[in-house]
Amino acid sequence: MLTYVEKMEIVRAHQTHAPIQTVPLANSLGVNVYHVPNWPSDLSGKIMRSEAHGGASGYAIYVNKDHHVNRRRFTTAHEIAHFILHQDSIGDGIADDGLYRSRLSNSMEAQANRLAADILMPWELLNLYIDGGETSVDTLADTFQVSTSAMSIRLGVPTD
Repeated sequence: MLTYVEKMEIVRAHQTHAPIQTVPLANSLGVNVYHVPNWPSDLSGKIMRSEAHGGASGYAIYVNKDHHVNRRRFTTAHEIAHFILHQDSIGDGIADDGLYRSRLSNSMEAQANRLAADILMPWELLNLYIDGGETSVDTLADTFQVSTSAMSIRLGVPTD
């Protein structure tokens, strides 16, 4: 089993350019990712142990294929964050709906959301664009393939 430090080293190795590729990142962590059609719209994704579908780690992430690509990317990053932070709590699955309700505490969900933002919008990479003169939230969101809302929150600017 990879340590937290080893997992974060793998994350950093995938943060060389925008947008961060979440499926190859998950695969490098030993987690398989599946895009599932025809799920309820309020179910974004889940991570679970799976002998049949898990990667080298024995875990698999399932993502709602019908959601927008930016939503799928955040969901994948969120589930990767659970794998990094809460692997011992995953068991037979953590399912996250659109409001990130699961059997985990709100604190654990907030931790996963923060790490997902760090995965998708690493400050080191984001600052390269900002220092290069790019200040448009919309353009940065497009570059990092996240929602304008997520980018606004990341940058600490008001949303409309």
